[in-house]
Amino acid sequence: MLKTALRNVLAHKARLLMTVLAVTLGVAFVSGTLVFADSSTAAHRAAVSKDYADIAVTVTPKDPPPGAAGTAETAESAGDEHATVLDDGLARELAGLPGVAAVRPSADGLATLNSSDGTPLRTGRVWAHRAAAYVPGADGKDGRHPLTEGRAPRDGEEIAVDSGTAAAGRLRIGEEITLATDGPAMTKRLVGIVTTRDTRVTAGGTLVLFDKATAQRLFASPGRYTSIDLSAVPGTDTAELARRVTALLPAGRAEATTGTAQAAQQAVLVDTLTRGNEKLSLVFAGVALFIGSFLIVNTFTMLVARRTREIALLRAIGATRRQVVRSLLWEAVLLGLAASVLGFLLGLAIASVLPEVLSTTGDPLPRGPLVIGPLPVAAALAVGVGVTVLAAWLPSRKAARIAPIEAMRAAEQPPTATASRVRGAAGALLLALGAGLLLSLAGAKDASEDNLRSAMFGCALLVIAMIVLAPLLAVPVIRLSGRLTGRLGIAGHLAHRNALRDPRRTAATASALMVSTALVAGLAVIGHSTGQALDRQAAAGLSADYVISTHTSSAGIDPAAVQRVTATPGVRTATAVTDSTLFIGGGVRQISGVDPAAAPSVMKLDFVSGSLKDLGPGRIALSSTLARANGVRAGDRIDARIGGPGQDRTPYTVVGVYEDNPTAQDALGARTEVQEKVLDPGSVQRVLVRADGGADAGATKDRLRTATGNNPLLQVQDRRELVREAAGSLSTLLTLTCGLLAIGGVIAALGIMNTLAMSVSDRTREIGVLRAVGMDRAGIRRMICLESLTVAAFGTLLGLAAGLFGAWTVGALTNGALKDYSLALPWGTLLLVCLISLATGAVAAALPARHASALSPLEAVAEL
Repeated sequence: MLKTALRNVLAHKARLLMTVLAVTLGVAFVSGTLVFADSSTAAHRAAVSKDYADIAVTVTPKDPPPGAAGTAETAESAGDEHATVLDDGLARELAGLPGVAAVRPSADGLATLNSSDGTPLRTGRVWAHRAAAYVPGADGKDGRHPLTEGRAPRDGEEIAVDSGTAAAGRLRIGEEITLATDGPAMTKRLVGIVTTRDTRVTAGGTLVLFDKATAQRLFASPGRYTSIDLSAVPGTDTAELARRVTALLPAGRAEATTGTAQAAQQAVLVDTLTRGNEKLSLVFAGVALFIGSFLIVNTFTMLVARRTREIALLRAIGATRRQVVRSLLWEAVLLGLAASVLGFLLGLAIASVLPEVLSTTGDPLPRGPLVIGPLPVAAALAVGVGVTVLAAWLPSRKAARIAPIEAMRAAEQPPTATASRVRGAAGALLLALGAGLLLSLAGAKDASEDNLRSAMFGCALLVIAMIVLAPLLAVPVIRLSGRLTGRLGIAGHLAHRNALRDPRRTAATASALMVSTALVAGLAVIGHSTGQALDRQAAAGLSADYVISTHTSSAGIDPAAVQRVTATPGVRTATAVTDSTLFIGGGVRQISGVDPAAAPSVMKLDFVSGSLKDLGPGRIALSSTLARANGVRAGDRIDARIGGPGQDRTPYTVVGVYEDNPTAQDALGARTEVQEKVLDPGSVQRVLVRADGGADAGATKDRLRTATGNNPLLQVQDRRELVREAAGSLSTLLTLTCGLLAIGGVIAALGIMNTLAMSVSDRTREIGVLRAVGMDRAGIRRMICLESLTVAAFGTLLGLAAGLFGAWTVGALTNGALKDYSLALPWGTLLLVCLISLATGAVAAALPARHASALSPLEAVAEL
């Protein structure tokens, strides 16, 4: 039987190729997305992680130096008694300790650059905008930053960048580069390009190097450092070394931490930051596995079904049922092994291009090497061999139970009435459970983890129910479509009859397309509805046409830039806003410091009670949610604290309560008071700009950008860009939608192509008779194409029904988080999904239709 299996594998090369292709693609999508998930997670970890591999102990100031959050003048005015104690003298003392191999002082911080075209570079990762001092050793070179082009910066007017930053920003040696640390923009000349092993930079960040004196002035204080890293002599106990270092440090001014402890602390933070990326990648892998399994199972089901006569012949000459099943399983194992290898290699190619496909201009995915762990390899074998063997085992057992004489009489065995009733009952039960679970979420008030888990489980049950019921639904649905195809002549009538000939095969073929359509349609509806809600929410809270803001809450807008914005041509009103934290009740909220007279012109405030006119020192206004949570109304008093540590709680009078407003945030206070209590007194975080009615939008935005000094720390956004930013993960959802559509489309096309190719092979004599009685080649091609379109339309219809129902019920979770959420159908997107699905059917039918039309009538009729 092993020889028989080998002969059967090689006997039909076309059938072998199609089967191997089906399994290969299924394996490729699963293994590729798993490798992408591991690689993406590793890249995200690298993007936020510092490498502590060769760091035994790090010495850092116990209290942040004043200069670290401001300019050199700030540090100098504070006095030496408040400056960091990390200087060259301390570095030399540390180097003399027993067990210390090397000492590396650093003056590090953050700096954001503009690209050569003047736009901020890689603004999606402000925390990865590394800045450091070029600290040469005894040989005059900094071993951490080897130069590849140009030279090291020598004074405060020169910088160097890493090669990745230079390539991303199209920066060249000798150019003037605009950059900023945490204040006004600066212009420096690029004199060198370096390489770095810092994973935070190589995974998608940036690196700017200053000369040592400039870096110390910007990020620490003159002659001082932000940290000192120590590497140990091999065999040295790092905990003991840390104790020696601590004994040497001035008490209360600096502390020593082992590299192991720092790595452990960082691991917790990294896990928090990358958890969402892991889940997103695994969603792709799960969808690929779910849809890819359909392709493999459907292919082998048809493969075994069309070999029923062959199986009967083996039974007739003495083969037992066990031998027949074993022979088919050997075939499946051989095919699965070969396809697993090919699929895994193709999956690596898919994983390497997915970061490019899924990256957006504003938020590129971190880059890194492919990470091939044991899970993708195991998944490749599980899908390639496990699913293939299972797909062959189920129909082979059924075929082996058929009596030889009965199998020789009819190749197709329609399901019994009992089997159809059991399928219908099981499908109805699953449909009731899934729909009931989704409907139970209609009253949900938030998207908690439990509610999301219930929604996902309900959607899965709904899809499985549609798959189980698909063969029963195929007959009535396709009969309705027969009225349309029947008008296209005899080819349309025959296509309709062929689609009805085997409802199970039609349903299995359409299942992959149905699943992908359901997912895409559901996500598209939720994404569009959420976008509309965010748009309405932004429009309801903002009267300004532009918002100038900082990329990080720790930075502020230069007061001189605010004045320049106010004087910009085309600007009617420009109002500064200071943002801070508000400690009220038992929680921490956000408060906006505004000018009471100017705020109504740039904010749409709908007061439930009270008004803004009485806003001033000691008086604040609260959003409806915050007021309700603390049980206060206009005229009441409440204790609160504005700003960080060092401020005392103060009794405030609530002068008004307004409807929740994202522009105003949780509370409104007088800007003069809020500015006094922030970390950087007098700072401004936002400028709301109202433009003249006839001003050109593009020109006004460019002038505003110029007024800010093209500072890369600031962003000038119009209302549309604010909505896009407020959407946050919505862009990820849309990217996921496109990815799912691509995966489902490719797998569905292969499934339909496989089905039609095997169907054409099964109907060779039938096609020959049609040709013999007068149907031309164009008619044959039209018949095959119409059959494919009928199957695709059936899958699309079921997918749309499931997707829209799921979106309608799951939308309740979003409605709990977004007050203005309501179901809105993206008609253009849904129409595009339908067109792509039908185009998938048409493309999949091209090769089988061409093969069918090329058959010779006499040879086809004569074929057994």
